[in-house]
Amino acid sequence: MDSLDDMIEVIESPEPKKKASSKGKKRKWREIEALKDRQRLRKELEELDIFADSVDLDELDFI
Repeated sequence: MDSLDDMIEVIESPEPKKKASSKGKKRKWREIEALKDRQRLRKELEELDIFADSVDLDELDFI
């Protein structure tokens, strides 16, 4: 009788949640790396002072 009760419990128990896909994780890391690259480039440009006051760095499109 115990085995029947165990089987019913297993069948009626909720399914475990699926883990996030590896593609989603890779995409997040790519986005993070892109943001880091953009910040690094902005910092380097500010240090070089190439644009001085003529162009606002926020207007530039770093792709």
